Amino acid sequence: MAVLTGCQSTGISTEQQNIAYQSINSSELANHIKVLASDEFGGRAPSSEGETLTLNYLTEQFKALGFKPGNGDSFLQEVPLVSLEADPNMTLTLGSKSYQYKQDMVMGSSRISAGEAIENSQLVFVGYGINAPEYNWNDYQGVDVKGKTVVMLVNDPGFINKDPAQFTGEAMTYYGRWTYKFEEASRQGAVGAIIIHETAPASYPWSVVENSWSGPQFGFQKENNNMDRVAVEGWITVETAKAVFAEANIDFEQAKTNAAQGSYHVPLGDLTASVSVKNTIKKSVSNNFIATLPGSTKSDEHIIYSAHWDHLGTDKNRKGDQIYNGAHDNATGTAGLIEVAQAFTMLGQQPERSVTFLAVTAEEQGLLGSKFYAANPIIAPNKTVANINMDSLNLLGRVKDISVVGLGKSDLDARLAVAAKAQNRTISGDPKPAAGGYYRSDHFAFANMGVPAMYAGGGTQALDDSTENYRKRMSLVLKGCYHQPCDRFRDEWDLTGAVEDLQLFYQVGFSLSQDGSWPAWNKNSEFQRNK
Repeated sequence: MAVLTGCQSTGISTEQQNIAYQSINSSELANHIKVLASDEFGGRAPSSEGETLTLNYLTEQFKALGFKPGNGDSFLQEVPLVSLEADPNMTLTLGSKSYQYKQDMVMGSSRISAGEAIENSQLVFVGYGINAPEYNWNDYQGVDVKGKTVVMLVNDPGFINKDPAQFTGEAMTYYGRWTYKFEEASRQGAVGAIIIHETAPASYPWSVVENSWSGPQFGFQKENNNMDRVAVEGWITVETAKAVFAEANIDFEQAKTNAAQGSYHVPLGDLTASVSVKNTIKKSVSNNFIATLPGSTKSDEHIIYSAHWDHLGTDKNRKGDQIYNGAHDNATGTAGLIEVAQAFTMLGQQPERSVTFLAVTAEEQGLLGSKFYAANPIIAPNKTVANINMDSLNLLGRVKDISVVGLGKSDLDARLAVAAKAQNRTISGDPKPAAGGYYRSDHFAFANMGVPAMYAGGGTQALDDSTENYRKRMSLVLKGCYHQPCDRFRDEWDLTGAVEDLQLFYQVGFSLSQDGSWPAWNKNSEFQRNK
């Protein structure tokens, strides 16, 4: 374990700093994960009994630590949501063939409507479905897709070409995310939008699409009922796509190649799409959780730690295990919030700046809780010093490095490097840049507000041979259980790496709470603070 050398300007002794740092431990972390990922909590779906249990648990823990409500006199921030659950009894017709729900496709509608349909809507392949002037790329240029159904590839062209001069090379940009693609198709006036799933560029298998985009889908309650969205949106398997392209007498692989070379679109012959989506609509209120340890001298300036408390809930239509416990994703990060919060209370006195812990809802539904917070910030962006986000902690043991998703975006990296050095670790880049991790968790909402946001954890260099062997075994388990019922707590998990990461996150936040400086985005970052 690392021994800290102290921070000369804090007024908090080196001994007290070390007590706080070392208070983060595996046994307490495991206990919190077990509770949050228990069957009793039912998979922690928004607006469920699992939400109530989760929020009660967090309130109990943070009250016991002496934290104050972060939203006036409340620990909660209401997030109005609407749940749309598509009737699985649907068939998608593409050309002359019909395709089955979950097996071949998953379709739905973001419109708050009891029913939406497309009928004989012309199919147009629009490459990656991207309109990005700064990259001189527009797959919609020269084609009118109003009233039509667009079909597009997942990710962005940089993934295929691996050219850092094209978008950001292998590292996915926001243009590669499914959320953007549906939004852009809507702006272009399409009536339907279909993404072709492929495991490598999506960074997850078809089973994730089946589980994540079926069942209740949450969104915000809006006055326009989301009628500015396409009527129907969803995914098809790559096998389905190949069959459709073949019927249109278009070589699928050649179309993919063309799409990666520049702005591209082509009608899929005279083929059309038809599907009817029937929705069950439920309006509800979910909640973000927010708790604050007030600062002693600069209480209006906050370092915010974040994690999402939600997961996929329970699927009563599923055979066998019906509960998506979400132990790794993200009971680990939520438990981490409690551990880091406790460390701050072990300092013996308040930090100079306030430290706030935010557990957000509906991350699994498109980062809704953090998006809502960004649109309705309890702490003004110009009073938010930095965000440190925790999502799916390291369960693979101790490592020599720490992976930073979005390495080089802000000078928070330098602070992390200093903290890592005390653990004899170095910082490294995102091990899976094609997954677009920086745009896939709750720190992204803070980045969009201009707040420097750090998302890091784990690493690729095992501490020793025995850890490496363990990592190989457990990596297969974790990968196979992403968004599956088997993502449950396991006694064989090695939490020592997670503890070291949490200690780093604590140390970065502690240094920010004491030295009075304001982190900055690097000049080549797409995010800038308006302070």
